[in-house]
This record gives sequence, C-alpha cells and structure tokens, in this order.
Amino acid sequence: MTQMTPIDWAKRPILEKYADFTGRAPRAEYWWFYLAVMIAYLIASIIDSVTGMSGMVGPYGIVTCLLGLAVLVPSIAAGIRRLHDTNRSGWWLLIAFVPLVGAIVLLVFFVLPGDAGDNQYGPDPYGAGGAAPATA
Repeated sequence: MTQMTPIDWAKRPILEKYADFTGRAPRAEYWWFYLAVMIAYLIASIIDSVTGMSGMVGPYGIVTCLLGLAVLVPSIAAGIRRLHDTNRSGWWLLIAFVPLVGAIVLLVFFVLPGDAGDNQYGPDPYGAGGAAPATA
C-alpha cells in the first residue's frame, strides 16, 4: 500500500467508499474522516450563523442539515468498516442508541487497533503485520 496522507484518509470514505459497508477501515481512515466531518460541521454552523439561517430546521441551520444528510451514509459505512477491522459485526453500531453506555462502548471499539492479518471481513488494510505504516 502506498503512503497515504491524512487528507487521503479523510476523503476516502466520501470519494472512494461512499456506501461501501463491506471490508475494513483502519483507525487512520476512520479518525481522519471524523475530524474532517467535525471541521465541516463547524464551518457549516458558522455559515448558518453569519447568513441568519441558524434555527431554521429545529436548532440547526439549512447548511448544517444539508451537510448532515450528505455525510450520513458514509459515516455509517465508515463506522461499520471500522468495527469490521476489530472483527466485530456492523450491528454493534446500534449500541449507540443505548444512552451514555453505548457511546462509550463504541468509542472503545473505534479506538482499539484492528486485527493483525486477515479476518472474516477482509484482508488487513495495512497489509501483513496489521500495524500502521510508519510516517516520516
């Protein structure tokens, strides 16, 4: 696998794997994507506030809601692929509906390293060894 930059990891769930619920997503892909989405939400909220569109759709603005709709499917897909990397079923994502405890359990699963080598959900996204490639 070629050396990927943080930007490559962040855009991969949107551009390459928009609705791909199979395979595995390494920690780098999931967390860089998550950071990019949080920055996009911040920018969308600022745009909504500056243009006076805040609170037009419940507590949110129109731009923020459109962004939420745009990233809904890739966010779910990236979460499922991240769970697959830890050799867990994507159905574990539903534990998020359990107040407080569900979010903590998911956070732990998302932070854990993926399985070294292949698992039932596909080959190791980092190749043999399971460790993230060293950055220079």
